[in-house]
Amino acid sequence: MNEYELAGIEVVARGVCVADGKLLLCRAKGGSTTYLPGGHVEFGETGRQALEREVREELGVSSSAGKFLGVVENAFTQHGKPHAEVNLVYALRIDAAPETLAAREDWIEFEWRDLSRLDDLLPAAFRALGSDPEAVFAP
Repeated sequence: MNEYELAGIEVVARGVCVADGKLLLCRAKGGSTTYLPGGHVEFGETGRQALEREVREELGVSSSAGKFLGVVENAFTQHGKPHAEVNLVYALRIDAAPETLAAREDWIEFEWRDLSRLDDLLPAAFRALGSDPEAVFAP
């Protein structure tokens, strides 16, 4: 049994929201890691329903989860313990002007990142594809 089997796997719905050439991102206040907005899928919810609920809770606005864009697996260490996620990613439309959005929960903050400044968000393996596609197969 490996360490991730003990951790369990969380199912998370995330949204890609682009407005005025910028992508909406969030992070824990004071944290450095940014990620797409969204949250855990609760029992009985679809991924789209979970994403719309999370946007309502975290930003206080309605939204529409659109086209399913794909799945991203993520394994990481948090507070010294292993975690694993399966992220269901959807197109996201938020029913509010971008400049009016503000977090409604104390622990989170949002930012709009210019689409030309996304390289640092991609895992190193994806960045390597641009210069050396074989790099993702290296040990």
